[in-house]
Amino acid sequence: MRLMPAEKLSAVRVQVKNMAHKYTKTSFLMDSDLHFRVLQNKLTPELPKYLDMVKKEISNACATTLPQTDDWTEVGIQPLMRMVVARITSAVMVGYPVARDPEWLNLIIDYPGDMLEVAYTLRRFPPWMHYFVALFLPARYRLASKYKVALRILSPVMDKLARLKGPGSDGIETVAEEDDTLLNWMLDRGDEKETQYEEMAARQVLLSLASIHTTSMTVSNILYDLCEHPEWFSVLRAEIEATANELGPMGSKVGIVQWLFRLEKMNSFIVETQRLRPPIILSPQREAMEPLTLSDGTYIPKGSRISWAAYNHINSHAVTSNPENFDPMRSYRKRHAAPDERNKHLAGQTDVNNLTFGYGKLACPGRAFAISEVQMILVKILMDFDFKFPTGKGRPKDMFADEQMFPDPSAMIMIRRRGKGNPIE
Repeated sequence: MRLMPAEKLSAVRVQVKNMAHKYTKTSFLMDSDLHFRVLQNKLTPELPKYLDMVKKEISNACATTLPQTDDWTEVGIQPLMRMVVARITSAVMVGYPVARDPEWLNLIIDYPGDMLEVAYTLRRFPPWMHYFVALFLPARYRLASKYKVALRILSPVMDKLARLKGPGSDGIETVAEEDDTLLNWMLDRGDEKETQYEEMAARQVLLSLASIHTTSMTVSNILYDLCEHPEWFSVLRAEIEATANELGPMGSKVGIVQWLFRLEKMNSFIVETQRLRPPIILSPQREAMEPLTLSDGTYIPKGSRISWAAYNHINSHAVTSNPENFDPMRSYRKRHAAPDERNKHLAGQTDVNNLTFGYGKLACPGRAFAISEVQMILVKILMDFDFKFPTGKGRPKDMFADEQMFPDPSAMIMIRRRGKGNPIE
């Protein structure tokens, strides 16, 4: 089914309908895949350059967001990680000074909450009632206000990019490297409608829905797993130190991608955490655009929504041995079992038995950046801070909203500075 074209099985229609597009001002996604193209054609091919941007911002983001104290301090790690990820993601997406603008950062962090409140509320009513129910949803009006604020913040940035452009060798006007953000690429490649300021501002805000919350949630879940199994702190730190001793600080002797590739145990840990706690348990999702009959005779009527039980599949005994056990070196052992397995079983890779990032040509186009971002944050915070659960507390309870899975937002964790040198710097 992954080979079927979008004209037969559409991912976009499911995503847009999930967001209640008529009432969240995201209907433009029906006609435009610019947000997909920028990740596929700009971010991923030029990954080393954008990871260098992340490296430059991550130290400042952590220093100004996380408590800088030598005493154990109780914090909610999830909102702190959202702010860190919002900072470093914005540096890549829209550049400075917006990436450090508190108004912008709070907007893109709060936006998904209002978006999902509208979407989840309307899901509970039949479609013919949506128009009337939406009139009474405060979150809908907060979204409209956020779009106006985003336009006000980004309009000067888009004006600046238009003024700075100079002739490029590929026939498309370019700007200086420090202004070569994803926003600039989209302004260059988008059509007349896509580059209208109102739509472009809305698109930038919408990109935060996927880029910030899933990444910050992954980091938070990894920290919860480490606190539940504290013996792995020393293992991951030793791997980081060994890599830095051999290759120097991150990006100094070899590229950041190559440096992160050496963190095999950390990568395996990420795979295991995502296996047990993915952000979505039904993935991928599609809508049948015409009647389909599969090779085994299964008939799918037009308009049917199809989803794969990815979480149940990867956690079945047929796919994963002892799936109930937390085994962070599971992927590491697979990679070292045979020479031809060394480049397999990696976080972010798509596989028929691991659908965390989807599968086929419509798999998440930003997954390589997201996993690298997670690793870079972990290198920074694991070397700079100690973590543990508050006395008498354990791993927070997993919670669900429809197919979404997330840790208890009220969960707390203890943090203190370690005072050690950090190989990311």
